[in-house]
Amino acid sequence: MEFRPCIDIHNGKVKQIVGSSLKDEGNQAQENFVSEKDSAFYANLYRENGLKGGHIILLNKVGSEYYEATKNTAFEALKAYPGGMQVGGGIHDGNAGEFLDAGASHVIVTSYLFEGDILSREKMERLCKAVSREHVVFDLSCKKTANGYQIMTNRWQTATAEYVTVDLLKELEQYCDEFLIHAVDVEGKSEGIEQELVAMLGTYEGNAVTYAGGIHSMEDLAILKELGNDRVHATIGSALDLFGGYLSFNDIVKFCNFNS
Repeated sequence: MEFRPCIDIHNGKVKQIVGSSLKDEGNQAQENFVSEKDSAFYANLYRENGLKGGHIILLNKVGSEYYEATKNTAFEALKAYPGGMQVGGGIHDGNAGEFLDAGASHVIVTSYLFEGDILSREKMERLCKAVSREHVVFDLSCKKTANGYQIMTNRWQTATAEYVTVDLLKELEQYCDEFLIHAVDVEGKSEGIEQELVAMLGTYEGNAVTYAGGIHSMEDLAILKELGNDRVHATIGSALDLFGGYLSFNDIVKFCNFNS
């Protein structure tokens, strides 16, 4: 299990938000933390600690009044740590190369993958042709429902007809290098992980998988390691002391390095 750090950007600022509160209208979100430091500070910190594979997420919709500021903030982080971080938010086959050229190791893609509420293999093939699967991460963030873990798009605001399953991951791995999966119901709430989801992900043995959502203690991290069969990587946002929380960044790095 690896620690995959994050830099979430909203309205041009590094923030931690409650994921389910994000609204395009008025560029609103319930904020847990707004950093006084710039994105390059965090990117340099991750580089100095040898942490790769973390993600930068642009939380503003393409075309919104804040999108360009958010994009520029992301580019500052990529410039500080070229080749060290992934980037997602409004990415498609037409602009993915721009983010890779700016220093991203991978592009993270969600909404583009869908045609209506169904995954489009044609779009996946187009993306792979544009940048090659080795540079692609699929974000399959999901909400728990009576029928399973339903994939959400449009910055977690729109439910699709697709569900996260091991069979789906196996089918999609031919189109991407990794998966990033936010448990939307617990994202940003620091109330514990979605254990059933993690246990399912732990049975999958293909591409690398990073789980996000609810980690708020070292016990949570240990549970994630066990349920994920040491294959599911972890990212931590609001609970981390870097973002106003109480979990020590240094302790997390030591735990993951010692137990990797």
